[in-house]
Amino acid sequence: MFKEFKEFAIKGNVVDMAVGVLIGAAFTTVVNSVVEDLLKGPLGLLTGGMDFGDRFVVLKAGDPGGPYATLAAAREAGASVLAWGSFLNSVIAFLLTALALFFIVRWINRLRRPDTPPAPSTKPCPFCRSHIDEKATRCPQCTSQLDEEAAPAT
Repeated sequence: MFKEFKEFAIKGNVVDMAVGVLIGAAFTTVVNSVVEDLLKGPLGLLTGGMDFGDRFVVLKAGDPGGPYATLAAAREAGASVLAWGSFLNSVIAFLLTALALFFIVRWINRLRRPDTPPAPSTKPCPFCRSHIDEKATRCPQCTSQLDEEAAPAT
């Protein structure tokens, strides 16, 4: 049983998954830093420091009754509220995170792309123009012999 567990744990799947989780956790801190440290500041300047966190609608007053100055005060009083401002802040944070993640992944993908395209492994048959292996001496489609003397001039 220990041998089976060892094979399971040492095989690539579990180790790859563990590495993926650890890299994902580290990557999360990078994305959160991009959002918090780079995007929220300029966005705050553009919107004039607007924060929707305390925007809410009282559905049923609590004890003591409203009006409530803040969402925290309404919740403390036991009021039923529709906290649309908190929801909107969450949506904005999600969109900023998704945008940052998109640009980071796009940048990483550009780093991984090969600089030169791979060499073609096929060539056209000079007789029937079908694609054949570049080392072929006979076309599998038209069965023509592929030597330089027999090829028609193009």
